Amino acid sequence: MIPNESIEYRMSIEIPDKLYFKIGEVSKLACVAPHVLRYWESEFKEIQPKRANSNQRLYRREDVEIVLLIKTLLHEQGYTISGAKKFLSVGKHDTVAKKSTVPDCLGTIKKELLDLKNMLKEKE
Repeated sequence: MIPNESIEYRMSIEIPDKLYFKIGEVSKLACVAPHVLRYWESEFKEIQPKRANSNQRLYRREDVEIVLLIKTLLHEQGYTISGAKKFLSVGKHDTVAKKSTVPDCLGTIKKELLDLKNMLKEKE
C-alpha cells in the first residue's frame, strides 16, 4: 500500500471513502477511459480488481491509488510503461516519491552532470 503523504497527486484528487469502485468511477477519478484502465490491468500486476458475480470489475481503494500513481507517472512525469513498471516494482513510490520538489531534482541532476563532466576531463 502507498502511504498517503508520499504522492503529490493526492492533494488534488479526493478519493471517496468506499470499499469498492466500479470501472466507470475509477475512470472518472483518474480522467482516463475505461479501456485504458483495462490495458493498465494487463500491464501492471499491482492493479488487481476483484470480479463481482456479474463479472464487473470492482477496484479497491488501493487499486485506485495505484491507478492514480500510474497516471501521474505516465501522463505527468513522462515515464514509459516499462519505466513505470520498474518504478513500481522497485518500490520507489514509497521512498523517492516523497514530495520531492523540482529544485531538489534539478540539484541532483546538476550534481550528476558535474560528476560526469569531471570524469570526462580526467579521461582526457
